[in-house]
Amino acid sequence: MRQPSAQPNHPGPPFNAPAARRLRAALGMGPEHVAYGLRASYGLPYVTPDLVVAWERGTLTPTGPELTALAGVLWCAPGELIGRARTLREHRIARGLAPEDVARSVGHDLDAYLRMEDTGQWRGSDRQAAALADVLELSLPDLVTVTGREPKLAELLRGAVGTRWQAHVRPVGKLVPLDRRTLEPVLQALHQEYQGQMAATLSWGGGNAAEDSTAAGRDFLDRIVEHFWTAVEGNTAYRNGTPY
Repeated sequence: MRQPSAQPNHPGPPFNAPAARRLRAALGMGPEHVAYGLRASYGLPYVTPDLVVAWERGTLTPTGPELTALAGVLWCAPGELIGRARTLREHRIARGLAPEDVARSVGHDLDAYLRMEDTGQWRGSDRQAAALADVLELSLPDLVTVTGREPKLAELLRGAVGTRWQAHVRPVGKLVPLDRRTLEPVLQALHQEYQGQMAATLSWGGGNAAEDSTAAGRDFLDRIVEHFWTAVEGNTAYRNGTPY
């Protein structure tokens, strides 16, 4: 169905198949019209109506270049056809930007930037990370994820809820650009929630209730980064626009 492409063999971004189907229907187009547009206007001679249907059913996923072309045919931004972007490449494609545009904006040569996309390892200064957030319109959680800081953040947060949270304010602040007015109440709240669960386990002793509490504690640790960002977004200082 799909012929070999000259494009690098990168996995496609997370594709929002229902959105593609909905956008096509809203334009009054059939799969054959989409396929024709991709062949005639975007130089993808192998695209057939069956391939378009396979994309919309989620049985096949378009590559990055195919998704960008599909967005053009459907008169939408590439981001409208992408599920939640996680990687550097996915965020770039969602913004409809070429690699050289991002590389130039952050001050990297193209080869170095493409290596970062390929490996998923960000190599840049804080200034370059700020430029990356600006050009890709990244939220703070997304910036932490695409620059590879999330595993270290999770490690620090587990330490904060399991021991003295006060000792982790500075290390977390070095990793995530948030000031103490935001971090201190957030880490304290996470610590109290986790310790409350552990205290309940000890007080209940054995039995199903204690097992349930222990499982809840493990789940809390597994989702510690998610809990952290939720708490940050609910923090008054952060909401008032003074996180830095």
